[in-house]
Amino acid sequence: MYLRLTYLVSSRRGVDCRRSSVDSVSLQIADAYYPEYFSHICGGTLISPNWVMTAAHCIQMPIQANYQVALGEHNLFELDGTEYFVGVDKIFIHEDWNPRDIGNGNDIALLHLSVPAYGNGFVEIGMLPSEGDILPNNYPCYITGWGLASGNIPARLQEVMLPVVDHAICSQNNWWGSQAKESMVCAGGDGVRSGCSGDSGGPLQCYRDGRWQIHGIVSYGIVPYCNTYQKPTVFTRVSAYIDWIYNVSSSKVNGLNSSWMYSHAINGVISEISLTHSIHLLH
Repeated sequence: MYLRLTYLVSSRRGVDCRRSSVDSVSLQIADAYYPEYFSHICGGTLISPNWVMTAAHCIQMPIQANYQVALGEHNLFELDGTEYFVGVDKIFIHEDWNPRDIGNGNDIALLHLSVPAYGNGFVEIGMLPSEGDILPNNYPCYITGWGLASGNIPARLQEVMLPVVDHAICSQNNWWGSQAKESMVCAGGDGVRSGCSGDSGGPLQCYRDGRWQIHGIVSYGIVPYCNTYQKPTVFTRVSAYIDWIYNVSSSKVNGLNSSWMYSHAINGVISEISLTHSIHLLH
């Protein structure tokens, strides 16, 4: 059994998805040698006009890489007329993220956009849950992304329902054991449906309290057998990081409106990467 990060999202995906494209984001990278050629590496979620939320491990990429996000994207290989592209000028990685210990959690990062996102009928802001909100076992949620499906990266955004697996179950030895932390959300594990390589950083969306909320960020799973029985896709639990998100966005650049966050800022040390300088990677 091999545990690793799911860099690109889903094994046996469900259906071609258009509803969720409004807040699902394609995080794309170009290296210094081909600065005009961007390719999809991870998912993400637009959480304000200035900010995209993704997984910290998506940022452990080559030095002097350039990042952009595709908003309103549906088909990665065609221009649908629904998408537009915005550069990333700053990246904030959780200060306790350790790429050598992915089971320790804190797999979350915020990307500051070089210009604010705008609504075009295909782009919306993802709603975050209340601080500390924990979903019950079997709660139906949806993962969306462009990760592997039947061994290939799909052109179109895909969606599948993954029921939440309670932490008490997911942390059992025959599930994820001690690698499933309380700051995470497990979903799936039926041996059929899952996230997979390419879904990392993308959202776990759940309809709760009369609205769609982003309860998870795709973090890790089993690769290449993503749809392994009793090895559900593991997500960073967004409700465990509401204060961190608000603190980063409000104290650094062009903060989020608190009405989107249901939280209050706290003091803390923030790991900041300015994309005007070289990115130093931790391996």
